[in-house]
Amino acid sequence: MSNTFLDEQSRLEAMTFFEKRARSKGFSCIAGVDEAGRGPLAGPVVAAACILPESIRIEGIDDSKKLLPSQRFAIFQKLLETPGIVYGVGVVDPLLIDQVNILQATFQAMLIAIYALSQRPDYLLIDGNRMPKTQIPGEAIVKGDARSQSIAAASIIAKETRDQMMDKFHKQWPEYGFNRHKGYGTKGHLLAIEQFGPCPIHRMTFEPLKSRLQNSSAWQKRHFDPIS
Repeated sequence: MSNTFLDEQSRLEAMTFFEKRARSKGFSCIAGVDEAGRGPLAGPVVAAACILPESIRIEGIDDSKKLLPSQRFAIFQKLLETPGIVYGVGVVDPLLIDQVNILQATFQAMLIAIYALSQRPDYLLIDGNRMPKTQIPGEAIVKGDARSQSIAAASIIAKETRDQMMDKFHKQWPEYGFNRHKGYGTKGHLLAIEQFGPCPIHRMTFEPLKSRLQNSSAWQKRHFDPIS
């Protein structure tokens, strides 16, 4: 066996530490949970929950942000096609994000994803430093998407699902380039907002949109009347 293969096997074993610890406490159905899209200026926040069989190891799996798009998509396809893997997805749209704030919207998306699972988990591994309010026990793990295989799986499912949604939004509003930046505040996206104003999937409580909206009736018309 090559050192590269052994290193990968060792890395994957290390990524099951939290799952093994939960099982040692008597839990048997452990779901990793993560989100994609907390920071963008446009589009939904998407969460995923994923339950992996105890014996499975997904080669190459990691925090979705560390993977090339081609690597991420290949693992996404494997997660969806491998028997025994269970996942759920939760989506919260920009309107609700603006109403309740991004943290609460993220928690709502996570809960939707958890309750979308076809198996009810008895323990949750949540990426981050805070847990959504739920009766299911669990723990929050900082940088969990790089430390837990099930959270990494959830991060990939959430990211790929959201990217596909943004690609569809691009067809509806191509002037913003959502297929390239996925709603994040890149220079090109900010320039498009300056030129065209916001569209209905922009988050109007996020800066710089919030300040600009307060000072421009034309922006309000564009946001609430996308055919104008």
